[in-house]
Amino acid sequence: MTLLAINWPSVGLKVAQLLLSLSILVILHEFGHYITAKWFKCRVEKFYLFFDPWFSIFKKKIGDTVYGIGWLPLGGYVKISGMVDESMDKESLKLPPQSWEFRSKPAWQRLIIMLGGVTVNILLAFVIYAAILMVWGEKKIPASSLKYGISFNDSIFNDLGFKNGDKVLAVDGNPVIEYTDILKKILVVNKNVTLERDGKEMTMDMPVDLIGKLIEKKKLTEGPLISPRVPVMVSVVDDTSIAYQSGLRVGDLIIGVDSVETRFYDEFSAFMKKQKKGDTINLTVKRNRDTFNFTTTLVNGGKIGFNPPNSHEAYDSLGIYKFEVKKYGFFAAIPAGVKRAGKELQFYIDQFKKILSPETGAYKGVGGFKAMGSVFSGTQWDWEHFWTITAFFSIILAFMNLLPIPALDGGHVLFTLGEMITGRKPSEKFLEYAQIFGMVILLALMLYANGNDWFGWGKGR
Repeated sequence: MTLLAINWPSVGLKVAQLLLSLSILVILHEFGHYITAKWFKCRVEKFYLFFDPWFSIFKKKIGDTVYGIGWLPLGGYVKISGMVDESMDKESLKLPPQSWEFRSKPAWQRLIIMLGGVTVNILLAFVIYAAILMVWGEKKIPASSLKYGISFNDSIFNDLGFKNGDKVLAVDGNPVIEYTDILKKILVVNKNVTLERDGKEMTMDMPVDLIGKLIEKKKLTEGPLISPRVPVMVSVVDDTSIAYQSGLRVGDLIIGVDSVETRFYDEFSAFMKKQKKGDTINLTVKRNRDTFNFTTTLVNGGKIGFNPPNSHEAYDSLGIYKFEVKKYGFFAAIPAGVKRAGKELQFYIDQFKKILSPETGAYKGVGGFKAMGSVFSGTQWDWEHFWTITAFFSIILAFMNLLPIPALDGGHVLFTLGEMITGRKPSEKFLEYAQIFGMVILLALMLYANGNDWFGWGKGR
């Protein structure tokens, strides 16, 4: 890809959303450590958004704490007096413990301080999901309502045995209730998928490396892999277009092209991909109870010149599938937000298990900032989508920080729990070496993830 081929406005919009999302998450995560440290009367020396090696973009000292913004957007931190952290401030640790230092506090207080950031991230996810359910509502397409089943938009699914029009009933024996859950469940499948095809139920065994295959083909980042199967309906056609002049009208169903049956959009798209601008084709159209045939000439990109329905509501009104929107009141939204956060956490844990299993090939898809930015909208600022992604990132941040890796909150929690169980506190020298070891691991993981984004290090290329 050349620099000229990059859609810079789209990239800029995604970068802006990513930076805002990460800034919110980092500030609130560090605030969780900050407020609990203050609660137990620890001195907080620094509170920073982003890291500040050599210089800061902004900083201001208020009381004992320097508040600032660093220039390196890889996270943020609070520096608590007497704590072995990423600052690696060894000089203060050579002095006797002071009453305001982290190391002088009881183990249970230190544990709460270390869990403060994760706790805030979990609560934030609850709050965001609850707010989404109140403002925009819970949007569902019942899987059982898909009148014509599913279109599988990549040949890899055909190779696995799927066919357009299949209805997915269950994955690994667990019923699929919502359409939006179908792809998620297929991606983390362990054994098989249960389908309904032509009115008959069947079960297909799935390969263990499905995710790896999709990553190799870069299919997880190139448009929807599945979609509801829909008829080819004309929703918009300009009355000055060649198609209109040829006879095409709003409400028409295109059921054939050049004597090839194309009752569904997947069939129609497959045929039209072979055509080019200026070609003449013969359309078979159903209008009410009548069938018409007429000839038209293709325009830009080999297209006929019409638009299909572009909303779920439109397809709902046509009886092709149901689209349900349920808005929640304040008190109902809270438990519903918690339930949704739990569902998303389970999905992420299922993905994480796949990543840890080399045979699945899922490790090839581990990505960094580029992958994170790609999930935001590049066409317009969509607040519902922005907050949905931010809530999911908050869950990921909480989960990842609880991993028992030194330098992460989970590593500190592990050592503190060990101290509470055994009654023996790790030496400060041990904590220093553990911190260095953990930082090396995290740096290596970060390099791998971001290298995977740009160079495909894990993909064998």
